[in-house]
Amino acid sequence: MLALGALILCSGVAVAQAQRAPVPTRPDIQRPAIMLAPTAETAPVPVEVPVAYLVDLSSGQVLFERDATRRFVPASVTKVMTAYSMFKLLGAGTLKAEQVVTVPRVVEELWSGEGSSMFLKEGEQVTVDQLLMGTTTVSGNDAAVMLALTAAGSLPGWLDLMNANAAELGMRDTHYGSPNGYPDEGRTYSSARDLARLAEAMVTRYPQLYSRYIGNHGFTWRGITQANHDPITGRVDGADGIKTGYTRQAGYTFVGSAQRGDRRLVMVLGAVPNIPLRNQVARDLIEWGFAAFDSRQLLAAGARVGQARVQGGAADSVALRTASPVLTSMARGEVADTRMEVHYRGPLEAPVKAGQTVAFLRVSAPGQIAHDVPLVAAEEVAEASLFRRLRNGLVGFVS
Repeated sequence: MLALGALILCSGVAVAQAQRAPVPTRPDIQRPAIMLAPTAETAPVPVEVPVAYLVDLSSGQVLFERDATRRFVPASVTKVMTAYSMFKLLGAGTLKAEQVVTVPRVVEELWSGEGSSMFLKEGEQVTVDQLLMGTTTVSGNDAAVMLALTAAGSLPGWLDLMNANAAELGMRDTHYGSPNGYPDEGRTYSSARDLARLAEAMVTRYPQLYSRYIGNHGFTWRGITQANHDPITGRVDGADGIKTGYTRQAGYTFVGSAQRGDRRLVMVLGAVPNIPLRNQVARDLIEWGFAAFDSRQLLAAGARVGQARVQGGAADSVALRTASPVLTSMARGEVADTRMEVHYRGPLEAPVKAGQTVAFLRVSAPGQIAHDVPLVAAEEVAEASLFRRLRNGLVGFVS
């Protein structure tokens, strides 16, 4: 059963609370003057772009979406999951960036010079750090395969890891059939919403690795210097990646991000018909996200926002609080009534640990896309004693 409570805010000031019965700057970068009203109709995304998504990570709010759950071929954007999976291994200490590996013959024969490439040669010694740079910066198909073999010993083993990581992140519309996005008869697919979720995990869980390996302008290996084709880094203030992709089947894809102050936006474009359109929309859409919306705080971290019923506990309910500040992205210059509803699947089963995520707060405003913020238990609720369980059972029977 899904329990729900509502806290209504008008212009950021609480006016009522009701509990319902449980029911299921770089100065050299010039910003374009994009000051459009923030609606789906005025967002700078022409109809020729079939898949588009823009989310403000600071608030968790989606600013624009078009066919966000449509499954499409991501092409080299697949390498974002390869990079993320490597970040997890590096973060856990399973692999070291300075680890040296030797390129086997099969990598040179099948992948060196095949599409985007780091041009690895049999017998060369290369570090995990260099392979990651070659994967994220110049989209080396051979580098991505080399990382897979280094980390898992085989491509099937690496694909199992990639798909397990996708499942852990809740990427329900995603499957990986290759480590690099090379055409594989449609076995690799994803959605804009899933790729934004992956980008968020990369940025928030591994910020130092993200900063090192994402958003570099170019990379040199064995005297061959190649440029990064990212359309926003160096062109949009605060932009730092993330990955482009192209195959005939996929069209032109892009996952990008930029941060200004406390706001970080993530954008996904899929199946765009040509490079100029993809690049222009990428720049315009992320500029629009910063220019047309303000981020406003509704609740501070630790604010109590209601209670959740508890079953079989030493207490009948537990207070809920925000784990972090609750923000909303609101049209610049506008004041709109904001509604917040507490949702949880309940009653909760004791024991409940303090700080445990047990509910979520749905934040909505007229004309905006609603978004959810996690809520945690404000205190611990232990299991009920035998006497209390007997008492609760008797009360329930009488009721």
